[in-house]
Amino acid sequence: MANKKIVFFNGKFVPYEKAVVSVASHALNYGTGCFEGIRAYWSENRKKLFVFRLRDHVRRMKRSAKTLFLKLLVSEKEFCQVVVELLRKNKPKEDTYIRPLLFKSEEVIGKFDLRKLQDGFTIFTVPLGRYLNTSQGVKTIISSYRRVDDRTVPPFAKPTGIYLNTALAKTEALEKGVDEAILLNLDNSVAEGSAENIFLVKGGKLITPSLDQNILAGITRQTIIELAKRELNMETVQRKVMSKELFSADEVFLTGTGAEVAPVIEINRKKIGDGKAGKITARLQSLYFQIVHGENRKYSRWLTRI
Repeated sequence: MANKKIVFFNGKFVPYEKAVVSVASHALNYGTGCFEGIRAYWSENRKKLFVFRLRDHVRRMKRSAKTLFLKLLVSEKEFCQVVVELLRKNKPKEDTYIRPLLFKSEEVIGKFDLRKLQDGFTIFTVPLGRYLNTSQGVKTIISSYRRVDDRTVPPFAKPTGIYLNTALAKTEALEKGVDEAILLNLDNSVAEGSAENIFLVKGGKLITPSLDQNILAGITRQTIIELAKRELNMETVQRKVMSKELFSADEVFLTGTGAEVAPVIEINRKKIGDGKAGKITARLQSLYFQIVHGENRKYSRWLTRI
């Protein structure tokens, strides 16, 4: 990352190289933190940057902070203002990932009372193109790893430490020559992708694991549910989904800030549908890309213009 980049770090805008965390910090040693992933889309035609559902991401991070005994000492309005100012300072002219990170910054070993540890807060930005192949689709495996159960660590709070689970599953998929992993719960029901929510298309309906299935309450997930209802007149059924249902689905796709709307064309070497992006997935993906690039005024309320 170029040193000219500006980072918001513990209440100040500083050069990237000045945003330093100690090797003895609690977060580094024990994974005690939470984060958000926010995407801003560059429109070459309009010469503007559009941040997608900024306030919704901020609200989710506030909920995560409360769950994990972290103190977010800025208001929702101030948080949004900082993100806008940071983007104005860095002046990106490409799709950009915004990473707010709230963490236990105290330099201490062997202390685990989260209520009594100091907190750090930073926001930085990096360029972000396609995380997955959204045009041709992705090949996946069902991972041998299981999704962490919310009775162990709450996955809905986006804790930093839990993403070792993600990294192991993703690495396993790449080692096996595919793009992504699908994680199951301990009872073999479907949770989500390594870092994405998952949808099935079957019998003219969308089906997705319900929020009690150890999944993240994805903002892109909720966007797709709303778009399916409003624009395609399609109901989304939220329930427990068993792994065998994946193979009989007409279509499968992944959603997320990074993944956007990514068709799944293969699971465990077996084609889904005809092995290409399905019609429903393609329609939802097209709607999504129109909206995030500021080309659909009907959903302009979801965008923050820079």
